[in-house]
Amino acid sequence: MIAVVKSSATPEQLAHFVTWIEHHGFKANVSKGENETIVGIIGDTSKIDPFLIESMDIIDHVAKVSEPYKKANRKFHPENSVIDCGFNVKIGAGNFQVIASVSTDDGRSVDNLAQRAHKAGAGLLTADVYNMKISPYLYKGLQQDNLTALVEAAHAAQLPAVAEILDTRDVQAFIDADIDVFQVSSKSMEDYPLLKELGKTQKPVIIKRAVSATVDDWLMAAEYVMSEGNEDVILCECGLKSSEQRYRRVLDVSSIVAVHQLSHLPIICNPSKASSLARYVEPLSLAACATGADGLEIDIKADNSGDPLDETGRAVDLDSFASTMKKIAALHATLGKASE
Repeated sequence: MIAVVKSSATPEQLAHFVTWIEHHGFKANVSKGENETIVGIIGDTSKIDPFLIESMDIIDHVAKVSEPYKKANRKFHPENSVIDCGFNVKIGAGNFQVIASVSTDDGRSVDNLAQRAHKAGAGLLTADVYNMKISPYLYKGLQQDNLTALVEAAHAAQLPAVAEILDTRDVQAFIDADIDVFQVSSKSMEDYPLLKELGKTQKPVIIKRAVSATVDDWLMAAEYVMSEGNEDVILCECGLKSSEQRYRRVLDVSSIVAVHQLSHLPIICNPSKASSLARYVEPLSLAACATGADGLEIDIKADNSGDPLDETGRAVDLDSFASTMKKIAALHATLGKASE
């Protein structure tokens, strides 16, 4: 249930109303936008009389929220959220960012790639710290020993460091290493203990969509994080599983539209993971941007091809990455002019 507060309400009246809500056993989520203030009432609202709330002097009207996700719901928070990832890098509400995901087998070349990716236009940096595969014998990522190397390389380039986390036991280690943004893999999207633990931190969390998850499933994963107090959540579309054999997954750009309608949270896309083919990255990136994505995550590699860890051939070289970034900027400029 949401209660829309009258513009004439004073801060004291609003605080008194929130106290009244909490006194009756509910949680109150206050969202102050440019045009209105909304109080989300979280709990079993069947036990509360909406007409009683609507009769209060400061309340304009009351509406029911049928969706199970509350904090992630646009009805609770009409304004688009802006997530501050550190180093003045923001995502959402017109703040577009690209995460460069570097492909390297140790920490030695991460620093050079980070500097060059930043020069080409990347706003954040990530690498395979942990990367679990279906087979236990395949590459597992840099592991915790090189977590510090990732952070140092990213921060030297004035970029926030993003790292994928798989285990609740590693949360404090990531915090101690000064990781700026947690990333939850598509395989861990429904790892609710992990999501709840990340909800107790004060760092942004990127949640990748599972290959068979609906948009509502995905938003409920975000709700798990937000329910613990951390509302800095970013959704990442990585593609859905299908019977198609030409590419790994189908990038669901429709989800960008759906998320923007249903939620205030930013949504980014990962065309590299979706297709696993470098030649698909640029056109899929442009498609995602044209649909309204708040950012991208793109795999990049050193100029010398033949990277032993580039198992799928999905990482683009730095020249291709820079070229794609220029086309994205041109597309955004064109779309901006068209909307004027």
